[in-house]
Amino acid sequence: MKNYKKVTSLLLASALLVTSMTACGSSKEEGADQAKGDTFMIGGIGPITGDTAAYGSAVKNGIQLAVDEINEAGGIAGKQISYKFEDDENNPEKSVNAYNSLKDWGMQILIGTTTSKPCTAVVEKTHGDNMFHLTPSATAVESIQYDNAFRMCFSDPNQGTSSATYIGEHQLATKVAVIYDSSDPYSSGIYANFTTEAKNRGIEIVAAEAFTADNKTDFTVQLQKAKDSGAEMVFLPVYYQEASLILTQADKMGYKPQFFGCDGLDGILDVKNFDVSLAEGVMLLTPFTANAEDEKTQAFVKAYTEKFDIAPIQFAADAYDCVYAVKEAVEKAGVTTDMSVSDMCDKLKTAMTEITMDGLTGSGISWSADGEPSKEAKAVVIENGEYKLM
Repeated sequence: MKNYKKVTSLLLASALLVTSMTACGSSKEEGADQAKGDTFMIGGIGPITGDTAAYGSAVKNGIQLAVDEINEAGGIAGKQISYKFEDDENNPEKSVNAYNSLKDWGMQILIGTTTSKPCTAVVEKTHGDNMFHLTPSATAVESIQYDNAFRMCFSDPNQGTSSATYIGEHQLATKVAVIYDSSDPYSSGIYANFTTEAKNRGIEIVAAEAFTADNKTDFTVQLQKAKDSGAEMVFLPVYYQEASLILTQADKMGYKPQFFGCDGLDGILDVKNFDVSLAEGVMLLTPFTANAEDEKTQAFVKAYTEKFDIAPIQFAADAYDCVYAVKEAVEKAGVTTDMSVSDMCDKLKTAMTEITMDGLTGSGISWSADGEPSKEAKAVVIENGEYKLM
């Protein structure tokens, strides 16, 4: 009898354990399904560690601010947004891993990736899955080469052409040297189109000096050649880390030309241990400046600064605009949270060519079927440690 009771107790305990485990598993699965069915699952990818962390952090924060605002106002078509961001360290392989992780989480729409090489790797995956893909800041043409992919920022060719046009139209210089990264599609793409348009604008490229990812700390040779060539201006289609070194080394050489860059220079004022006075007078093309006086920009800057304790850069503004573009496209297309990723994408890629939005980075922004935005670039100059419209 004693043994019978013992066996009965063991069987009862086992049954309770199995029941408990089954209930927990069921609850978890239902919770995940409910989240997917009741919310729009938006993922983001970018570098929040490493040399380009300022870009990824800004994108992450810009998305978060927009998501919070939209959710508080009632969501997209009455549904809330669930948002998750993954670090890729500006590494294509890690970016693909981040994408796979977000897919496992239940991502339906991707806002990312932040930089060009990782985005070019990930767009192969989003295309294969037919997932809607909107990058805030990847500028390489290949980054949105498929019909499921769009961008908020200007492409490399656009930035190169626009920079040469601006310099020529405003007669900023006739002799220009270029220092660029031949191993990076962002930098080399801008350089190629800048050179082409410069010929049409009466601008002479007196020196074109390349470096690579393996050799991007000492720019004295490139700067000396620019100086010897008589360049009045040095065009820098590079990222802010390299630009800060170039400006520091130029100062040590006593070389003081005008410097002109693109959106990659945005963030230079926040480089650790960089003497920001060396950036005085540096010009760059960007679709956003935190010092703009319009009501929309000032409200964004105030909310962003209060939430993240840092002023927003262009990458944050582009990312913020991305979320609102998704909202408009979703509502235009009548997308619902219970649709498959592929069905969502098919509707969104049509809706994106039909919407027009007024954002932080432009008024009347629209998109063509190739994913490229139509908006006007702004030129800013750094004065007293701040960006000011030119």
